[in-house]
This record gives sequence, C-alpha cells and structure tokens, in this order.
Amino acid sequence: MLDETQIIAVRYWAGAKHAAGTDRDELVTRTALTLEEVRRRAIDLHPGTRLGEVLGACSALIGEQPVGKADPASVTVRPGETVEFLPPFAGG
Repeated sequence: MLDETQIIAVRYWAGAKHAAGTDRDELVTRTALTLEEVRRRAIDLHPGTRLGEVLGACSALIGEQPVGKADPASVTVRPGETVEFLPPFAGG
C-alpha cells in the first residue's frame, strides 16, 4: 500500500522571501525528505531567482527546532512538518 500524499510546508523570511517572491511553498511528498532535498525542491520551484544563493546562507528551523550546523543531507523532514529558512540578520 502506498503512503498518502502529504505536504511539507516551507516558509521564507526576509531576503529568502524576497528571492522566492513568496513567503511560503508546499512540497508534496509521500515520504520523508532530507533538508537538502527540501532545499533543492524549493529552489527548483523558483528558477531564474537568487533563491539558491540565499538559502545557502540561511539557517533553518524544522518546526521550532534549529537545525544548527548539521549536514542538511543527514537531517530528516517528515510530511506534515514545516521548514523555515531565515537569512542572517544584521545587528545584534
């Protein structure tokens, strides 16, 4: 039996929002994805933009948990979760 299709929500903040031209996307999936796969799919939704460059500098939250310096290829994002990309902020 196939898993039900579900959504991983992607939210963009500040410069990422500007680069994507939206504050959110929804990725349809039947399985968990790595954070690297989420990033790649988000970039693919916005060809011809600077989103890839911006996301490379962003920190990420999955739910309310910071990913920190973990390798994005080893971080699992499950259907139903939300990934938030936050560019570095100036100031303190």
